[in-house]
Amino acid sequence: MQVKTLLKLSIAAAVVTIAMKSAAWWITDSVGLLSDAMESFVNLASALFAIAMVTIAQRPADADHPFGHTKAEYFSSGFEGLLIAGAAAGIIWAAAHRFTDPQPLQSLGWGLTLAVVSSALNWLLASRMMSASREHRSIVLEADARHLYTDVWTSAGVVVGLVLVHLTGWLWLDPVLAIGVALNILREGAHLAWRSVDGLMDSAVEPEVRAQIDCALAQFEHPTIRFDHLVTRRAGQRRFVDLHMHMPASWTLGRAAALRTSVEQALMSEVPGLRASIQLLPSDVEAHFNDVADTP
Repeated sequence: MQVKTLLKLSIAAAVVTIAMKSAAWWITDSVGLLSDAMESFVNLASALFAIAMVTIAQRPADADHPFGHTKAEYFSSGFEGLLIAGAAAGIIWAAAHRFTDPQPLQSLGWGLTLAVVSSALNWLLASRMMSASREHRSIVLEADARHLYTDVWTSAGVVVGLVLVHLTGWLWLDPVLAIGVALNILREGAHLAWRSVDGLMDSAVEPEVRAQIDCALAQFEHPTIRFDHLVTRRAGQRRFVDLHMHMPASWTLGRAAALRTSVEQALMSEVPGLRASIQLLPSDVEAHFNDVADTP
């Protein structure tokens, strides 16, 4: 299933869960369920912004963006992290008022049923999105899936807590639950924001992808051929590798270029979508691009 299709499903699921959780809050007057509903609003806003960023990320490379637009996906996860922080602040504000003005809860049976059903829907969607995020190497899908999983766990905590409120009559437990939800989603928001910043700083590829690159290069190991100065980076769904390939100085340019083509094909076969940049050098020549230039 395509990334955009899953994000559209996320939007539809967010609308449904907003309606269900808002109804649960309305009939129970529970600030804990209100916090749960507010998180679903964040899901909706995040999915809408994610679709916009994925659309930009899929644009082909152009003169102004020769490496493509794939980094746009990182803005989506950063935006989602900021929304989560805003929602957490709103939840804490609403919960603080309940400590001074506790309210009895109404119709908990219906409210809890709606909360459980909406959480089950989020769990099913999150599982599918997390699987697809690994398939497409999409930080957008991963961010949305992680947030949905957070939503499921916080909903479960709210449900358990409200059952305890019903059994014990401790009305103060309702705002405590809401603040617990806020702190939990705030932690997830910080994680998403860091992932966004880390991606924008040209992080190296994942260890498993680096292992695939090394495996492809190992096929060409020979006493007269060696590789060095290998650096990698990732940008959204794209992966890039730059390296030097040393070979005998006596080789013709055509022979050297043919070998480079074979190496590039092996790398792209091992890591689909990888963009490789290979500089050819004679065996007795070393690159010194990191050295300090001599000054006259």
